[in-house]
Order: sequence, then structure tokens, then C-alpha cells
Amino acid sequence: MKSMETTQLLDLLDANEDLYIIDVREDEEVAHGMIPGAQHIALGTIPERLDELDVEKPYIVVCKAGARSANACAYLEAQGFDVTNLEGGMLAYDGELEFK
Repeated sequence: MKSMETTQLLDLLDANEDLYIIDVREDEEVAHGMIPGAQHIALGTIPERLDELDVEKPYIVVCKAGARSANACAYLEAQGFDVTNLEGGMLAYDGELEFK
């Protein structure tokens, strides 16, 4: 499974790269802020929301600390998606936050 550090993600965000980020945390967690542009799909709802994702796009998956996103990556990879786990999750992320 591919993974990246939050510093790599911040560099990509700073470069205005087109990124497809999935935040798999629960509603009450994302209420405290998300990575700008991230799509919120709680971990338990991924199987029924697969049709919202494009198998042609590379996704970066994030959770609070990295374990749930690793589980999400394993599942999505098995479905044929190109996914990268964000190491350390939101605990390690110190960039801008977006509130929904």
C-alpha cells in the first residue's frame, strides 16, 4: 500500500495540484475541520458510496491517525482504486483547515 507524509501532501497543496482526498473520519470529527477540498466519506459508508468515486483518479485517504485510512485503502485497492494512505492522519497535518 502506498503512503505519504503530511509534508508531501502540504507541498502538493501549495503547488495547487489537483488532488482527490477522501476523509474517512466520522461526522463529529470532520466538524473540527478538514483538509481543503477533501470529500467526506465515513469509513463505514464506503462500500455503499463507491459509485461516487472514479476508478481513474488517484485518491489520498485520511483519518485521525492513519489506521482507519489504511483499512479504507486496503478495501479500495481491492476494488481496483489507486489509493495512498496519509501517514499520521489529521494528527500530523498542520496545514489549513476547511469547515463544512
